Amino acid sequence: MNSIDAIFTDKGRKTLIAYITVGYPSIESTLKAAPILAEAGCDLIELGIPFSDPLADGATIQNASFHALQNGVTVKTCLETAQKLSKQVKIPLVFMTYLNPIMHYGFDAFCKACSESGISGLIIPDLPPEEGIELEEAAHRYNIHIIYLLAPTSTEQRIVTVASHAGGFIYLVSVTGVTGARKDLPPDLKSFVSRVRKATDKPLCVGFGISTPEQAAEVLQIADGVIIGSKIVRLMEEDGSLSKVGTFIRDVRGVMNTSK
Repeated sequence: MNSIDAIFTDKGRKTLIAYITVGYPSIESTLKAAPILAEAGCDLIELGIPFSDPLADGATIQNASFHALQNGVTVKTCLETAQKLSKQVKIPLVFMTYLNPIMHYGFDAFCKACSESGISGLIIPDLPPEEGIELEEAAHRYNIHIIYLLAPTSTEQRIVTVASHAGGFIYLVSVTGVTGARKDLPPDLKSFVSRVRKATDKPLCVGFGISTPEQAAEVLQIADGVIIGSKIVRLMEEDGSLSKVGTFIRDVRGVMNTSK
């Protein structure tokens, strides 16, 4: 069993997923943050591979990606960092990246390197399932899940297609647009989740724009998991000790545990 599947076997526990950009503010920060996130209650960590044209990301993560690249972070750096983290934390690690760096590395070579580094899944916002067959085959050889995304604008046919290809869970983008913390959840989120739920029994995790424990609790009334990124990246910027990150995740987990 892939380690991502294992976190969804306990139906009484909702899944908390955190995103951090590898190498931002520094590699040392990444190595320090992941164990804090795991200890505070995260079930899975997304490691963002910095990319020069991150189309799905808002200003906060774009800035993090830019500075990580300025710091010299490469795909190789990310693989080495993941390997170190996989020995420090027991929860699954996945890469969030774009298709171009994977193509440059080579599909089979990249998936093999991911497996050796302790990566269990790949989230690739610019990879449509119709064009993912070759990468899916390579990932399958190394027991790595390809986690596809759906947006509120996705058609019924696209939902069915993604559901048939997705591994691990389906990433539901809460809003049309890019990542970034928002004050309110979209009013049509419940109907969006319901549409996808009718097409699949795979776990559904909601991301983009979630920045408070209360928003997380609201999402988890209708979804299996919640994904938080920009808020965590901002807290890492504000507090080099990362104590704010740990406190925030504990607060989110606390609300999740009491809102079952």
